[in-house]
Amino acid sequence: MKNLLRISTSLFEENSVSSALSADLIFALKGKGEDFNVIERDFSKQPIPHLDGQWLKAISTPAAQRSAEQQEKVAFSDSLIAQVQTADILVIGLPMYNFTVPSMLKAWIDHIARAGVTFAYTEQGPKGLLKNKKVYLVSAMGGVHDTAATDFLRPYMKLIMSFIGLDDVEIINAGGLSMGEEFRAKSLAAAQMKIQTLAA
Repeated sequence: MKNLLRISTSLFEENSVSSALSADLIFALKGKGEDFNVIERDFSKQPIPHLDGQWLKAISTPAAQRSAEQQEKVAFSDSLIAQVQTADILVIGLPMYNFTVPSMLKAWIDHIARAGVTFAYTEQGPKGLLKNKKVYLVSAMGGVHDTAATDFLRPYMKLIMSFIGLDDVEIINAGGLSMGEEFRAKSLAAAQMKIQTLAA
């Protein structure tokens, strides 16, 4: 059985479009006849602390020399990395906040992007160390955004996934959700159609 890691990043809990579409995607993938061991991490219920100087110092301190507090900090970061390492599929809910990712998603990325573990610097440049995982990015936006101008959400997420070795990325997007009921309905219908196409 495959492991599916679902990351819910919205602040809106049950009213989140990205979370609802993520659930629809997982349901559709299961409809293909595959079952998954679903691991859930919901930032509205399990907040992700941002990295600070003390956290970085804990990670860089040799294991045998860490204090109890440092061990606890590193253990938390390690647990987030382990969830990604053991996942075969990642489904990441991706609401746009002020043109980019939610701050706790950025914090999650800072925890899992660790030199020597999920990426390495080589003479040829950085090399991602995570392999053979499918990533679905399920984005939701109040407006309609051009990836070359006002959308720093999807390009950044594709870049950071590639940076840690994950290049098999599909994006499902619902845009213009705050631009009237007709526009919203059409956008959600298009997102649902993409979900069904990807799951087919």
